[in-house]
Amino acid sequence: MSVKLRLRRLGRKKLPVWSVVAADSRRARDGRFIEDLGRYEPLAEPSRVDLKIERIHYWLSQGAQPSHTVRDLLSREGILLEHHLRLKGTSEEEIETAVSTHRERRFEKLGASVKDTPRARRLKALEEEKERVAKEEAEAARLRAEADAKARKQAEEAKKKAAQERADAAAEARKEQEKANVAQAEDDETPTAGAGEPSAEGNAAPIADEAASDEPADAASEAGQEPPADAEAEDVGEEAAEDASADSAGEGAGDEEDKK
Repeated sequence: MSVKLRLRRLGRKKLPVWSVVAADSRRARDGRFIEDLGRYEPLAEPSRVDLKIERIHYWLSQGAQPSHTVRDLLSREGILLEHHLRLKGTSEEEIETAVSTHRERRFEKLGASVKDTPRARRLKALEEEKERVAKEEAEAARLRAEADAKARKQAEEAKKKAAQERADAAAEARKEQEKANVAQAEDDETPTAGAGEPSAEGNAAPIADEAASDEPADAASEAGQEPPADAEAEDVGEEAAEDASADSAGEGAGDEEDKK
């Protein structure tokens, strides 16, 4: 029978605990074993190794062969070095000093390459997620600030443009009003045909007629001549007609008195 130092799985699902055992190499991994030599908890923080060093030395001295994983554990803990120095007959003090130096050097060498535990990986992932969310929030806040600034700028530009358009419209309206006032003033200064100020064209004909009617009388008076005989006869006839009408009116009144 060949004895082998190997791991036997314990614990529960997703939380393994390994037992270092001395077992028959022909047995199954989790089957019957000869002796339990310690525990190995890889998921602990930090990982824990609790071994029965003297019993391991015994089985190594009996020719038991460790598996690859168990050999790494024994080497890291300095157990294989201690076993080798004992076989050489080194003193206990020298063995203890050599083992301590080996452990320190081994842990310094493997310190950066030790596998993270699941909890450490979860914490690391959580920190990365927080950093990512913080970056996204900062970027979103920056974009919102830029959008707000752009909107305010556009609003101010639109307000200034509207004010300028109102000012231009008011200036144009003032110019139009000034033109209208100037045109009205010019119209008021120009004389128009009316009752107070007759136009030259409207009164030209009457003045000409009056001048034409006055010309013969003026000419006759200037020449010292009397009016024609026809005119005097017309005047005498008119006076006789007036006297006749007066006589007839008086006779009618006397007849009415006689009748009474």
